[in-house]
Amino acid sequence: MPEPIEVRKVPLHTVSDASELAALIDNGVIEADRVIAVIGKTEGNGGVNDYTRIIADRAFREVLAAKGTRTAEQVRAIPIVWSGGTDGVISPHATIFATLPPEQAVRTDEPRLTIGFAMSERLLPEDIGRTAMITKVADAVRVAMERAGITDPADVHYVQTKTPLLTIHTIRDAKSRGMTVWTENTHESMDLSNGCTALGIAVALGEIEMPSDADVLHNRELYSSVASCSSGVELDQAQVVVAGNARGVGGRYRIGHSVMRDALDTDGIWAAIRDAGLDLPDRPHTSDLDGRLVNVFLKCEASQDGQVRGRRNAMLDDSDVHWHRQIKACVGGVAASVTGDPAVFVSVSAAHQGPDGGGPVAAIVDLGE
Repeated sequence: MPEPIEVRKVPLHTVSDASELAALIDNGVIEADRVIAVIGKTEGNGGVNDYTRIIADRAFREVLAAKGTRTAEQVRAIPIVWSGGTDGVISPHATIFATLPPEQAVRTDEPRLTIGFAMSERLLPEDIGRTAMITKVADAVRVAMERAGITDPADVHYVQTKTPLLTIHTIRDAKSRGMTVWTENTHESMDLSNGCTALGIAVALGEIEMPSDADVLHNRELYSSVASCSSGVELDQAQVVVAGNARGVGGRYRIGHSVMRDALDTDGIWAAIRDAGLDLPDRPHTSDLDGRLVNVFLKCEASQDGQVRGRRNAMLDDSDVHWHRQIKACVGGVAASVTGDPAVFVSVSAAHQGPDGGGPVAAIVDLGE
């Protein structure tokens, strides 16, 4: 049986700051050697060359190495997923997941948060955007589910991944071996990697049947309701974190999910919070959260028809500010208006993650003693 989970959200005071993680360890809230995953937002451009992700990653791993007993190799293996870009009011932060000794956790037979992680087989540049990637991701999701103690896919509420995108270097590598790549546009490859990964998650959880190469980025009716996929230059495998609920694990926290149908769908956010176990009135307000919401995790995407609720917008035609940054700022503001806290995890590039123009929402709540 997996161990109970402690989860805390902390601010990043600078891009290289991990002082709040250090404080949690120093104050005995968590143990360095029990940190099993970190999911956070950094303040870079969110693009291919967003090195703030690498800077934050190094800062957090240095603290875990200095304050724990794990080897450098073991610390490097901890899944730490950084999503770059805190456009608008979104505030840089990290959500830290650690195990607790069972004797220190709240005892309950009710479903409580459980976490599992896995790394896929190596993803070659020619795999990205094709069924080879879908299969490798799906296999890793199944391993992460097993490690989380989850047997029923319905108990999975959030799958956060980090996968490689294409760079000039990896495109050149594929060509040198006589292979082709899906695209030579490195920025487009972010959407490609994220979308293809989401299809792998959907296959693993039985949300869809195995798609074809032609479906990737084209058939938007195929999607996962729990996938949150990011990509970058930091790795050449799919890093998979599965979060769900299991009975008997104990602890104070529970996770739920829903989807936003469009960029303004606050009801979708509230539905995820309800699904996590908070009782809310019919017309909830931020004050009804009563400090119980740990964080929300959202993906967003500009609708391909260039509209929101029948009104035209210019995001997809804007040559000055990429639509990634515009929709992220918009949905970040919408999410913060619900939570009352700008430290929300909002990530863009949501192809095959929720319905077109919307995206999945996961919420973690503290149900207390």
